[in-house]
Amino acid sequence: MKFLKKAIIGFAIGAALAVAPVAASAQTKQPGEGVTIQPARATWNTGFFQEALVRRGLEALGYTVKRPKDLQNPIFYKSVSLGDVDYWTNGWFPNHDSQLPKDFYDKADKYGYVVKSGGLQGYLVSKKEVERFNIKSLDDFKREEVRKAFDANGDGKADLTACPPGWGCENVIDWHMKAYDLGDYIAPSKASYEAGMGSALGNYKSGQPIFFYTWAPNWTIFKLKPGQDVMWINVPKIIPKDSQKSAVDRMTATGIEGAVSDPIKLGFVVSDIRIVANKKFMAKNPAAQKFFEVFTLPLSDINQQNTLMNEGEKSQKAIERHADEWISKNTERWNDWLTQARKAVQ
Repeated sequence: MKFLKKAIIGFAIGAALAVAPVAASAQTKQPGEGVTIQPARATWNTGFFQEALVRRGLEALGYTVKRPKDLQNPIFYKSVSLGDVDYWTNGWFPNHDSQLPKDFYDKADKYGYVVKSGGLQGYLVSKKEVERFNIKSLDDFKREEVRKAFDANGDGKADLTACPPGWGCENVIDWHMKAYDLGDYIAPSKASYEAGMGSALGNYKSGQPIFFYTWAPNWTIFKLKPGQDVMWINVPKIIPKDSQKSAVDRMTATGIEGAVSDPIKLGFVVSDIRIVANKKFMAKNPAAQKFFEVFTLPLSDINQQNTLMNEGEKSQKAIERHADEWISKNTERWNDWLTQARKAVQ
């Protein structure tokens, strides 16, 4: 009888131990288990950091995420509409509106805000010269004393570090030179942007005036901080190109750190950086959708990471490390996003 009791007790304990791992496994089952995702990624590297972070989040939710496909904007928007890719983190709106296929919103949509009003573009001038000459807009470069201060090669025009041929910003800057009658006063440099900004940074460090175009996110406004080193300046008035007319209200912005005025007339469309995803994929994956909706980054964090890439840490291995380091520094926020995503399927 004693032997029988021991056998029964032993069997009961063994059965409990056998069941325990199954119960624990069920409790820790992730919403993305068994689902494989194909992301895309923009061809400009200032967006690679966001892609790596979002991929990390999806993997933490149990999804298997493939290596992203690097796609040009129009190709991505067509591909995500067809379901050939599931999402990317590099939507700039309204800048990308003209690149969407006609049936885009039937099959895909925008989710969350990686950086609301983070897609800035405009002109910056060294703060010392802004204060010395009371520079408020491009029109101030028509003044001889201002023009001479920024004329390094003696051609009688202020030197502007601008955009290389073929970039979208080159067309807008050319438009500004004509629309504001600045051709005799400002000389946009169209050499390599990296080389031009490297030269501008060197000039600033040696105490010389600088005048340049940039966009955000970008390393330029991490190393040359608006409000501290440089200031955003206005265009004289808003005169949109045909391609900008549908978003003319977003060519003026408020609350921009380091601007000479508030609001400021940037002359470029200010965009929200958003995740774009296929609707069918979203409908089947509420955890992924919720993560997309709550994921957001400070613009300064992206600028800082972009600076690391500019300084040579641009391999995929380095970018993955940057993402892991960001997560470790922002654990509470990161875990909150994951918790909200998991609750979306409960």
